[in-house]
Parts: sequence; C-alpha cells; structure tokens
Amino acid sequence: MKKKHIISLVVIGILLVVMGLTLKPLFNDLNYGLDLQGGFEVLYQVEPIDGDLTSDMVTNTYKTLLKRIDVLGVSEPAITIEGSDRIRVGLAGISDPQVAREILGKQASLTFRDTSDNLLMTSEVLKSGGAKVTTDEKGRPAVSLSISNKDKFYQVTNDISKSEDNRIVIWLDYSDDDSFATEENKCGSDTSNCLSAATVSQGFASDVIITGNFTEAEVRSLVDLINSGSLPTDLTEISSRTVGAQFGEDSLNKTFAAGAIGIAIIMLVMTLIYRFAGLISCLGILVYTYVTFLLFYLIGGVLTLPGIAALVIGVGMAIDTCVINFARIKDELKKGNSLKVAYKKGNKNSLLTIIDSNITTFLVALILFIFGESSVKGFATMLMLSIFVTFIVMLYFNRYLLKIFVETGLFDYKSNVFIGYNVKKEKKEKFKNLNFISIGKKYGIFISIFIILGVASLFFRGLNLGLDFKGGTSINVKGDSVLIKEDLTSDISTLGYNLVEIERVDDTNYIMTIDNVLTADEIAKTENYFDNKYEVNTDIGVISNVVKRDLIFNAIRALIFASIGIIIYISLRFKFSYAVGGIVALIHDAFIIIVLFSMMHLEVSGIFVAAILSIIGYSINDTIVTFDRIRENMKDVKEPLKKDDLINAVNTSIRQTLTRSIITTLTTLIPVTALILFGSHEIINFNIALLIGLISGTLSSILVASQLWYYLEKRNIGKLHLKKWYEED
Repeated sequence: MKKKHIISLVVIGILLVVMGLTLKPLFNDLNYGLDLQGGFEVLYQVEPIDGDLTSDMVTNTYKTLLKRIDVLGVSEPAITIEGSDRIRVGLAGISDPQVAREILGKQASLTFRDTSDNLLMTSEVLKSGGAKVTTDEKGRPAVSLSISNKDKFYQVTNDISKSEDNRIVIWLDYSDDDSFATEENKCGSDTSNCLSAATVSQGFASDVIITGNFTEAEVRSLVDLINSGSLPTDLTEISSRTVGAQFGEDSLNKTFAAGAIGIAIIMLVMTLIYRFAGLISCLGILVYTYVTFLLFYLIGGVLTLPGIAALVIGVGMAIDTCVINFARIKDELKKGNSLKVAYKKGNKNSLLTIIDSNITTFLVALILFIFGESSVKGFATMLMLSIFVTFIVMLYFNRYLLKIFVETGLFDYKSNVFIGYNVKKEKKEKFKNLNFISIGKKYGIFISIFIILGVASLFFRGLNLGLDFKGGTSINVKGDSVLIKEDLTSDISTLGYNLVEIERVDDTNYIMTIDNVLTADEIAKTENYFDNKYEVNTDIGVISNVVKRDLIFNAIRALIFASIGIIIYISLRFKFSYAVGGIVALIHDAFIIIVLFSMMHLEVSGIFVAAILSIIGYSINDTIVTFDRIRENMKDVKEPLKKDDLINAVNTSIRQTLTRSIITTLTTLIPVTALILFGSHEIINFNIALLIGLISGTLSSILVASQLWYYLEKRNIGKLHLKKWYEED
C-alpha cells in the first residue's frame, strides 16, 4: 500500500472517530420541531384596520412578534412570513400555549410615558409608518419621527421639558408589570419592552429627531419597532396547533429507533450483496447521515417528522448511487476487464446517470420548498440537503475509499470478495427469457381494469380528506389509563361540537376530528375539560377554510410545476418521447397511491402531497436509469431503424437495470417499512404512501415508461435519425 494511501486511511479513521464522539452532542443540539419536542404553532393573517396592507406593515408586524417572543423566553423560535399577508410562529418547547397566544395575538401598542410610567401619548400622535432612519447634525445615525397631531405633541413635550426629569420613555406593549425604574438599564435591549428614553429640552410642534449613541443597526431596529406599534394592523389567527411534550418525546424516540433499525438492515443487505464494496458503502451511509445532520444543524434547520422521512428517502438515493456504480463496474468485469480498469470505467459510465436521476429529484424538492408551508418546507429542505450530501459523500468519499483498496491489488483476482461478482454465475445472462414488451401489454390490461375500479372508488367512496383539506379541529388525547371511545364521543357532544371521526391509536390514545374551527377560548375550554375529567395530555390543531383553500391551490401548483420541470429536463437530456413516457409513468404512480388510499379509506393530509411529490422525484430517478441504458443501447443500432431494434433495446436495457431496480427499491422499502411498523403514528400514512409509491414506481419504470417510449418510437421505423444539437455523438 502506498504511503499516501496509508496517510489517507489514517486521516479518514481520525475523522470517523471524531464523528462517533460528536454524534450524540450533535443530536442533542439539533433544533427539533413541535412534533418532536412539543410546543405551539400559530398562523396569523395580517389585516389592515383601515386602507390597504403594505409589505412594510407585514415586516414591521413580524419584528414586533419577534420582540414578543423574546419576552416569552423561547430559545429557538421559528417565525416566517408566508405569502404577502401571513406570519407563521412556531414555539417549540413552550409550556403554556394559551399565554403565548394572548401575548402574540394582541395589537401592537406604542406609548409615550414619563419616567414615573405615567401615560403621556399613544401612537395616535404619529403618522402611520412615520419613523425613518436619518442622521443628526454630527452625521450620526438617528431616528426621525413624523408627527400627525402636532398640538398634542407640543403640549406634552413642552411640559416634559420643564419637569425635573425631562425624559420621554417610548414603550412597545407596555404592561402593568413594566416599570422604567427597573427597566432603565435594559431600555433599548431585546429583552425589554422599553425602546428608548429621549431627553426633551423644549416643546416641539413639528417633526422631531431622536438622537443618542446609536449604531446604524440599533437605529433601524428602533425605527421598525416604532412603526410596528403605530401601524393600523391586526392579527387574525387562521390555524394553530399544540403538541404536548410527552407526544413529542414519544414521536422522537419511536422515529429514531425505527430509522436506526431500517438503516442497520440496509447495511446488512448491502454487505451481503456487494461484499467489501457494500461494506464501504455502509461506511459511506454513516458518513452521509452524519454530514446531513451536521449541515442541517449549521443552517439552523428545524428537524421534524417529515424531515426524518426525507432523510430516509435520501438514504435510499445514496444507496442507489452506489448500486448504479457497482452495476457499471460489474458490466466492465463481464467484458473481461481487470478490476482496476473496470472500476475506472464503471465510475465514468455511471456518473451522468447518477447526475440525471438526482437532478430531477432535486427539481421536485425545490418546487416543494417554493410552494410548501411549515412541515412540507422542512421536508423539502432536508431532501435537497440529502441530495447535495449524496453527491459529496457517495461520489467522492465513497469512491476515493474504494479506489485506495483497488489500487493495492489485494482484490485483483477476488472480484467476488470485492464486489460480489462471481464469474461463473454472472456469465449467465439474467432474465434472458423475459420479454418485457409482452409483459408490458399484459400489465396494460391489468392497469386498465385497476383504473376502472379506481375511478369507481373515487366516485362512490371518495377520499378520506384530513383536517388540512376539510378545515376544522383535531383533538388528540393521550393518558396513562384506558380511554373509552363511547365516552369520548359523548364528551364531544357535551362540549357542543360536531364529531366527524374518532380514531383509536391505542387504548390510551384517541384522535377526534370535528368540523368546528375552535377559537382560542374554545381551545382552552376543551383542554381544561379533558384534563380535569381524564388527566390526559391534549393536543389541538385548528385549520381554517382559508388555510384549506390555499393548501389545495399550492398542491395543484406544485404538481403542475414539478411535471413541467421534469418534461423540460428529460426532453433536453434525452428526447421528448422519453419525457412523455416518464410523465405518464409518474401519473400512473400518483394515481395508484390516490386510489389505494381511497380503497383503504386512509386519511389524506397536507403531508400526503409531499409523499406524492417525493414518489414523483424518486420514480423518475428509477425511470432515468432505464432510459439512460436505452439511449446507450440505441447508439449501436444501424439505420434505418427496425422494429426488432426497438424491442431489443427495451428488453436489453431492462435486463441490464432490473437487478439494480430491485435492490434499490428493496433498500428504500426497508427503512420505510421500519417507520410504518415502529415509527410515530403521526406520519404512518405518509410512509404508507411512500411504500405504495416505491413499488408502483418500480413497476412503472419497467412496464410503463419504457413501453410507451417503444410505441412512440415505432413511428420512426424505416427512417434515418438526424441528431439534435443537444444529443451526444
């Protein structure tokens, strides 16, 4: 072994030890979402009391909420502006959601007081948004105030200028517990409602400038806060969700345990199939998982249940990268090449396929991020991050590590030990007698019957739409003692609500859905009722009709844009006939998921849309691998084109990629199945959708996409092919 290889292995070994030592602290320091640690989330609509809403109003309201959150003492708040008139606030780990709701939801109040806390003026004396950044006579940053009621302002400032302590104190959201005597030293800080204490030397009947030893950042912050307190805006709560700490901890433990079980089984399968190369890929998976979590931590991401599900899909894609690469190396070994040559050529031949398949999935994740909200956006972030890390770890770290051992010569005559390639077995062509064109025709008959049954199910049975799509309230109760379904049904009636559905999770945990959109007072009343009667933890989620409408609209937009993006990319990289085959295959996958959810009466929630789009991204990944082989095999076809050429291209390409498709699907199904069996109940339907989609995606890649390409290309039989500008020579 060369000296540089020894050094490389030592460095890698040290890095792995560091990773092992820092793994637990990293997990402890991650920002966990509401569903993993409990807390409170609310979505507000910002509404103008008079006139039109402007972006400045929304921005200033956002900054006011930030300051109110500081008062609540939440260490890692998540507050985002969504669209043009909404603000979502997530407060993970908060102990009293009702207090948070009261503090966040009140209208911003700006007041001017003396140092004894007596009220002098309100924001009515200022013009709306009248605070601006300016400079004083010495060129230092200062705050300019535009006055609307100049008579009132002159009277107050004139009186203060003659008083013993001639300072006016500006407060945002002053409460009876506030006092300048105790807040003076903190005035102007993030932890105080006291914004500024300005010295008044004379009465002012015009616009004024507040000066002091301000930095430019401090001035900008003060301007925003003053404007937020003087703006005529109000906050309307249009959805909310509370998750008890017990629920969150339970979900976290179950999901991590299920994920660990799934990944452990994957590693075992990869080692059994690909021997030493599989073992190295397992090491790559561990590095991939660590780096993904590390980057997620560094960008300040908030880990949620859907985010963990995205990581699982990422594991599948990382494994897929290895499987594609290993399949190409085996192809070169079949040609009689040495291991060193096979390894080099296999890496080269697999690169474009891996890039194509990952880019299409990244496109879907990007569209999800743009149009998704809350947990869906978190899912998309983790998925994009996973794809990025797959490129770095599996294409560089994994390959480099394997290259070191290939160059040692230890495996030159031990290809079976190195990558599971047995010369005697591999010389026999796999699936030689299978005619996939013929099988595809039979599958077409089956899927036609299934479509008829599916349409009938959707027409007569419909979809079991969840709270996200219907609007209303979800009430989840969980205790230590057995709960009776009939008693809970009676309780809902006693409270005066209309029960839509009641679901038993286990003997101590039930989820009730009502069509009432509860107010803040009704939420508090409901929580107290169940706590007093059963001593249970109660989590309540509220979805208004406004949120429901936008969710449906965004879901449709995301699906349309994802399809358009895939069509454009595949048309440029391959041909339009490939794109048509790919899109029809994706429609096939989405339809099967939707129909089976209808037949099994499984709930369709907002995250279900993310599942559909994930399968679209993952399925097109599988389809592109097959298309890449078809394109490669078509290069050897002599013109003019014959029917047998097309049939042979399809059959040969599927035979060459079928083993890879089966292994990739299997290794992705393993963690998904583990999450269904052992993971959190909150995302079980999401994982069921993935399970169905992974199976249907494999079928569509083999029996739909390639078959449709065959029928579209039949029109070119007997013709000479003119290469397009984007096609390779």
